[in-house]
Amino acid sequence: MAVTGPLSFALEVPDLATGVKFYTDAGFEAAVEGNAARFRCPGQDRDSIVLLGGAPKKRLHHIALRVDRVDGMADNVVAAGGAVAAAPDGFSDAGLWVADMHGMLIHLAEHGGDADLDAGTPFAVNAPGSLVRKSRSAMLPRSSYAPAHPRRLGHILVFTPDVLASVAFMERGLGMGLADRAQDIVAFTCAKKNSDHHVVAFAKAPGIGFHHASFMVGDPDEVGRGGRALLAKAGFGDWGFGRHTIGSNFFHYIQDPWGSWFEYYSDMDHIEDHDLWTPTVYSMEDSLANWGPPVPDDFVHNYEVDPAGFRPQQLAAE
Repeated sequence: MAVTGPLSFALEVPDLATGVKFYTDAGFEAAVEGNAARFRCPGQDRDSIVLLGGAPKKRLHHIALRVDRVDGMADNVVAAGGAVAAAPDGFSDAGLWVADMHGMLIHLAEHGGDADLDAGTPFAVNAPGSLVRKSRSAMLPRSSYAPAHPRRLGHILVFTPDVLASVAFMERGLGMGLADRAQDIVAFTCAKKNSDHHVVAFAKAPGIGFHHASFMVGDPDEVGRGGRALLAKAGFGDWGFGRHTIGSNFFHYIQDPWGSWFEYYSDMDHIEDHDLWTPTVYSMEDSLANWGPPVPDDFVHNYEVDPAGFRPQQLAAE
């Protein structure tokens, strides 16, 4: 009766075609039917992203999480301050639909897990006293590299008016654990066993909303290449290349057409057993990055609550 990993997220958006272009440029396979688009990581047999077109503005519809079994979870959700919900139109009623105390909709679905990923060529670093890459160049000509290949959804970060209350709900209602946090401004929750450092994260804002989703790629070079290529196509804004303190992953964020973000990542901390992990309360200087370029002014702005100020590139140029 616990979350074991992420499955997908769904957004309502004003212009479906704009969203399809953004996510296909990011490397996803798209299937469009009517006013909905579904996206998969290449090689996966399930959706990771769903866009629902025709909305007045971008809005988080729901997140979907993998659970080992749903039996008994409804009672835990209600005891933690949430509520059981009906499946929205157009979505499966399998599993369990719930809402947290702030109204964020969550689909809990039993899923056996994805196939193991191909490890590929290890990212070899020649370090002082440790030469592991000999008699070959680390980098090929630029033309040798394929576009970025998202392997799987790693985590979802959402806005909440009360970070610590949201963490408590994930712990008591969904059987997750606190990985780390920075005061009561941002926090990261994980599955209890064999989890990325974070599966669902929270940032403080006046209301709920979608901040970003993060997708694993092969190595730090692919994070950098993919980020620069997507920025050139999207033309909105970015943050990266850099490395987080919390989670330790390399990152590059690209702003999407609605003011939220998309992240490529590599080299995330892994929590094998949460019982053996001690969460850290970090200072705010470590809440976002260990190193990297300056943080964009609107990086933690929830445009779903306060849309003022965001103007997509094509509108700003008029």
